[in-house]
Amino acid sequence: MNFSKYLRLAVVGACALSACKSGPPSAQKPGKYSSTTGIEYNTEEGMKVADYQGIPEGPGLVFIEGGRTVLGSGEEDVAMTHDNLERTVTVASFYMDEAEVANIHWLEYLHYVRKDSSEEFYQSALPDTTVWARDLSFNDPYVDYYLRYPGFRFFPVVGVSWLQANDFCTWRTAKVNENLAGNAEDTSAPKKKKKKKGGDDAADAGAEGTADAGDGKAKISIENGNTLPNYRLPTEAEWEYAAQAMIGTQEVGNENQENKRVYPWDGRQVRNSYGRKMGQFMANFKRGRGDYAGIAGSLNDGAMITEYVYAYPPNDYGLYNMAGNVNEWVQDVYRPLSFEDMEDLNPFRRNGVLDEETKYDKKGYQSLIDDKVRVYKGGSWKDVAYWLSPGTRRFMAQDSATASIGFRCAMINPGSNK
Repeated sequence: MNFSKYLRLAVVGACALSACKSGPPSAQKPGKYSSTTGIEYNTEEGMKVADYQGIPEGPGLVFIEGGRTVLGSGEEDVAMTHDNLERTVTVASFYMDEAEVANIHWLEYLHYVRKDSSEEFYQSALPDTTVWARDLSFNDPYVDYYLRYPGFRFFPVVGVSWLQANDFCTWRTAKVNENLAGNAEDTSAPKKKKKKKGGDDAADAGAEGTADAGDGKAKISIENGNTLPNYRLPTEAEWEYAAQAMIGTQEVGNENQENKRVYPWDGRQVRNSYGRKMGQFMANFKRGRGDYAGIAGSLNDGAMITEYVYAYPPNDYGLYNMAGNVNEWVQDVYRPLSFEDMEDLNPFRRNGVLDEETKYDKKGYQSLIDDKVRVYKGGSWKDVAYWLSPGTRRFMAQDSATASIGFRCAMINPGSNK
């Protein structure tokens, strides 16, 4: 072995030793050299390792710390469905929209769909505003005004089907990552040295700069860690877990959950129990037959129909209107025995897995269940308080829409085992 080989080995060994002194490598600090081969990263021949400082911030999202919980309803089963019995599961951490998707967000979606897609798809993306129409009610103004009138901008979008909500999630993912790509710089590509020319050094630096092998823009990819995962509808387990917000009941150092909430807030009633707002309603719902908002001069929840998406106090995860205002679509296909056919880590009900649709006689009009019905949760402005409990669940065809169902988006927490 010649001297130059000894020298190279000594350099590699010294680099590896210095890396050890600075602590073990991590996702954020992988080191300059491979801890397996000692080969330098980000050279023309070496492996490209992008600078990674964690998942980019997703617009509108808040972090939901996961953990063990008891899903299901422990309250009286008023509807006698017995379709959400209690069971212990673990839900991994994820992100969720702090508020329901609002009319202004859907109008933005329609704006870009009209620019970038076919007229046929644009038409398919339009909400069904006729969901407000009733033969025996004068709700006609909402048909024309609810979606587009500026005063309703931050009211939850309604009249959207489960299929339309999924299309929105796909568009949102593409648009957010497109925006990230426009602002990203490539930090992993090998750099070219500045070339000195005669004349003004500052001008030369401005003309040449420090360039990379491409155009200076980072390629948006999973490997570079500069792309957001897909926006999507939350699973039923994620939605129910986030609505419970049991993190607000925990004492430091106590690993047991000694209380369970009936609603996404403390207490067994729908009124605020604390502070200057004591006695005020915590959600937008129907108090009783014909009572949507209370009496003039003393309105209870203050809303005859839907309400501002940031109205009412958020739960302990910082999520608004996880009870009332509008029901929300979730990913899962509906089955009455989902609580039995499940995994206990990140449970999710897919199409065609156990409890097949052929067991339900939909063609013979003996059932409404098939692989095209989806769960919705949370209660709405036109539901009584029973449906505000996170454990309650209902279902509807995935291509149907009403004036009482909206949605919010969720996202995985990549790069984490929590």
